[in-house]
Amino acid sequence: MSASIPVTYHGAFCYEICLEQDFKRLIEKLASIGCKRDQKVCIVADSNLEKLHLSALSDVVSAYFDVVISFCFPAGEASKTIDTVQKLYAKLIENQFDRHDLLLAFGGGVTGDLTGFAAATYLRGIDFVQIPTSLLSQVDSSIGGKTGVDFWQYKNMVGAFYQPRLVYMNLSLLHTLPANQFACGMGEIIKHACIKSADYFNWLKTHADDIRNRNPQILEEMIVKSCEIKRDVVERDPKEQGERALLNFGHTIGHAVEKLSAFQLLHGQCVGIGMAAACFLSCQFGRLTKEDCDAVLSLLRQFDLPVFADGLSDEDILLASRSDKKRIAGKIQFIVLDAIGHARIEPDLKDEQILTGIAFVSSCHTTKQENQIGEEP
Repeated sequence: MSASIPVTYHGAFCYEICLEQDFKRLIEKLASIGCKRDQKVCIVADSNLEKLHLSALSDVVSAYFDVVISFCFPAGEASKTIDTVQKLYAKLIENQFDRHDLLLAFGGGVTGDLTGFAAATYLRGIDFVQIPTSLLSQVDSSIGGKTGVDFWQYKNMVGAFYQPRLVYMNLSLLHTLPANQFACGMGEIIKHACIKSADYFNWLKTHADDIRNRNPQILEEMIVKSCEIKRDVVERDPKEQGERALLNFGHTIGHAVEKLSAFQLLHGQCVGIGMAAACFLSCQFGRLTKEDCDAVLSLLRQFDLPVFADGLSDEDILLASRSDKKRIAGKIQFIVLDAIGHARIEPDLKDEQILTGIAFVSSCHTTKQENQIGEEP
């Protein structure tokens, strides 16, 4: 099984998304984008991937390239900082990397984001390739050219739009992915369905058991569909001037919860909480039906994603959401649903309205609170 999805940038071919079951075609694909044996290669990976899969990738790459080094950092969001990028710069300088050499981002979203940012800024730009290993990074963060790091407690506050030369996925690595990380990827996948495709949403419900059991054929079909949705959006709006903002469904409150949990809650888990809040608010506007809202909450739970933020203050969540980097003229660009598969930007929400959504997810594990969906705030 394999698949290929082309991505264009300003109407011209930019890079290919390759879905494979192993690393057998990686060198072929690198050669197809002009990579030469005499280029130096740095594989960037976190400590988890270093233990599990780095040697397998390094063996494949070293069989072709003359110089292959690796840069590894402690796994987790806490490493997604300027400090880690500076250490990567130092490694590249010490090994005399120039702008004709290559970085391989081997890992999840943290690895892809910080490697892409380093590539965008080292010597004013060096090529990099995404080799995403988590479900979340395969369907979301590896596609579209968003790179960056967190600054203090502010998520993704420093970054650049910088496109990879190639995205290569070895889907077999998903079988070693921890259950909570797999669930995080499902958060982004459910988001894709919610904002763009009711048919895809229903497909996810129908194939939930196969997905949870990580059936290879079903996983590939699902990942292809999500990649195509993300690809189509970023092609039309590569620098988030309009439609691409829809991909932030669930992220405003989700990022706030993620920050307040000191990143103890994973990104996809927080997106699930944010989507639950956004669905509740969508019902309050009289657009999304209670039945559709219930369906989203049910699907989130089916894939072991939380829909409430336990132990956090509503006011603290609201305050944290105000630091969201997607604010324009001081207003949060909140994404709501008119129906499953149809999202839009709501630019004029007042803090009091957002608080009703936050209040819902801070206690929506109670039957009484869920029965309030669709009632007047």
